[in-house]
Amino acid sequence: MRPPIASLVVLLLVVAALTMIALDGIHAARVPQAALDGEQQIAADTSLSMRTTIDVEASTVRRTADAYPATSTSTPATALKALTSARKAILGSVLLDAQSGKLLAAGGKTVQLAGVDVARTASGHGAIPPRLVTSGGTRQLLYFAKVTLPAQQEDANQDQNQVQSQTERQWLLVVSEALAAPTVYGDGRTAEVLDASGTALATTSHGTASPAAADSGMPSAATRAAKGAGRDTDASGSLLGAATGSRRTVAGWAQVASATGPGDTDDLGLVVLTFRAVTATNTAADFSGFALQAAGALVVLALLLGLALHFSLQQPLLRLYLSAGRLARGATEDGPTAWEELSRPVPVHGFGELARIGRALESLRRQLLGDSGPQDFPARRGPGYRALAVVGVLVVACWAVPMIFVLNRADTVSAVPASVLAVQQTRTEIASNRIRQSLDQLYTDLSDAAAGLPGSSRPAQTKVLRRTLADHKQFRSLYLLDSSGGITLRVGETPLRTLVHVPGGGGITTVNTSGRIPAIAAYAQVRAVKGKASAAGVVLFGEIDVKALNSILPRPKLGSVWVTDGDDKVLAANVGYRAFQSLPDSGLSRLARATQGAPGTAGTATSRVLRTSSGPSVDAAAPLAQSGPTARLGWHVVTAEPAAALQIPAVQAEQRTMLAGILGLTLSAACLGWLHVVVIRPLRSVAVLVERLAGGDRRTVLHPVNHDEVGSVTRSLELMRQALAERDRAARGGHAAGPSPSLPQTTLQR
Repeated sequence: MRPPIASLVVLLLVVAALTMIALDGIHAARVPQAALDGEQQIAADTSLSMRTTIDVEASTVRRTADAYPATSTSTPATALKALTSARKAILGSVLLDAQSGKLLAAGGKTVQLAGVDVARTASGHGAIPPRLVTSGGTRQLLYFAKVTLPAQQEDANQDQNQVQSQTERQWLLVVSEALAAPTVYGDGRTAEVLDASGTALATTSHGTASPAAADSGMPSAATRAAKGAGRDTDASGSLLGAATGSRRTVAGWAQVASATGPGDTDDLGLVVLTFRAVTATNTAADFSGFALQAAGALVVLALLLGLALHFSLQQPLLRLYLSAGRLARGATEDGPTAWEELSRPVPVHGFGELARIGRALESLRRQLLGDSGPQDFPARRGPGYRALAVVGVLVVACWAVPMIFVLNRADTVSAVPASVLAVQQTRTEIASNRIRQSLDQLYTDLSDAAAGLPGSSRPAQTKVLRRTLADHKQFRSLYLLDSSGGITLRVGETPLRTLVHVPGGGGITTVNTSGRIPAIAAYAQVRAVKGKASAAGVVLFGEIDVKALNSILPRPKLGSVWVTDGDDKVLAANVGYRAFQSLPDSGLSRLARATQGAPGTAGTATSRVLRTSSGPSVDAAAPLAQSGPTARLGWHVVTAEPAAALQIPAVQAEQRTMLAGILGLTLSAACLGWLHVVVIRPLRSVAVLVERLAGGDRRTVLHPVNHDEVGSVTRSLELMRQALAERDRAARGGHAAGPSPSLPQTTLQR
């Protein structure tokens, strides 16, 4: 009996302490922590986009060098032209002898090779990472790739084994490109790419930058923080800059480095810095007073409830336990001791079941003395201790229900600061841009593969497709369609579905509008070349694996991300979904439609705070692309982040208040339910049995169920039943069962 009551009081006091600690720790700064965290994530997203761009460019240079059909008679000038003619972003390029470093061919602007040990660079195994160099006061990236040429065969009649034993020649291709400026979203935001010394290499601003955002100390602070984290990690952080009037600069920094091990950008030492001036809030949020009141009220309730249970249940039950034991001893012992035990009346304490048991015990005491016979008890009874347990739950509910549903409720509109809402929209635009870049690159590489198909034999075309498939894990399969829509050549898995009518031009398309898996494909025309044999088909398709698309979407603190088609049907997501299902909330669908602009335009990004069953949600939507091969799709990127996951004081207070109420109500119900199971329900059963026994039922054997106070009372009742049953049998046999009239002290027989 004691553990449930003690646990109830202790657990409610613990909930009161947690309520005090949780709510007292919420403080609103002038710049919300959510705005700082959001700017950090924007810098990390921008860094990821830059890292992806550099990685793709480095991979393209290497792939072009690997695919070059070099022969023993290839000249450096011809090879350099073939390797770089299709690349518009190249500023300059050179071919060097890998062993001596001798210049073999050059094109475009001068490539700065000062400080580059060509022989040592080319002698290493694996891919050569890009390098950052200074040229004419500007920074450029150098990309490297090895071009392997077969050994020269001087004699046509030379043995083939001797030819293979000769050493293959290697050239080193070096391509210089300008460091791309970062893409920036969000009005008033500026992004800078910094080198290891904190010098800005590229700067991009979106809209009109506020004068409050100018802070000369932030670049050096960002580079110092990046150096402290190490050069080979994708560390990120946030900074709080200078204040001008009511506006304060919020900055985020992130290293341009790989997160999954050694990468092409690790040795560059680049850091992305983004900053923007936000309006500082003057409203102070202090929940310490409320925390003290709520915790104090729960402490008072816990103590009152514990005292009520102690005086109304625990003490009466202990007295009843002692009285039942005394009567059992009197019923089973002989001599004056038995008379003394039975001579004292049984006090009736408490109410409900304990009062019933006390009255029945008093009747049994008189029956054991022979003063009365069996007694009937009324069938109608008053409220028992079960009602007390229910009242206890209701008392705690009077504290918990307002905590859950009424107090500290965050307003949907004003709870989330405008700066946090702008961050979600900006990050959604960055996610959309990242998906667009991936799809555009797939289309570009597919177009390059399609351009190499005419004039080749069927095995050579198959080799080109297999090499493209191996270089691009995002493709499930590559296949050629003829003019009738039939597949004439395929590598990889079987396509999920193909188009019946062969499309013109090129781009990205959805092949199906229903089914278990969305079929998304890039396609490009295979142009006929005069004087060359035509390819096996007229359109090259690359079916994109939707898993690869899903893998692009997850980003920290961005929440759930969906890619939808023009009808707002889900094509990809970073959470569980069913293909072509609607968005999980109608508000998200309306938000996606709100991005649509005038007819013929791609629309603009938008954001909104929506109220859901779990609280406010910070949601945003952005069109996938405004130009390029994906512009005609009409796709959108929709994101939803619960405001509870962001460090917003009003939302934190609401969530912690609700949690305190739920904990208090749940724990009190559990403890009182425990008390009902181990004490109250057994008491109800004992009350029925003792009233039957006092009413003359001597046949029902009383078995104690638990080894506690109620079980001890049951064992005492069983001893009394046995004594009364033996006396009744003796009375029916003609033996005296009551006290002798000549003896004031009566002995009871077993």
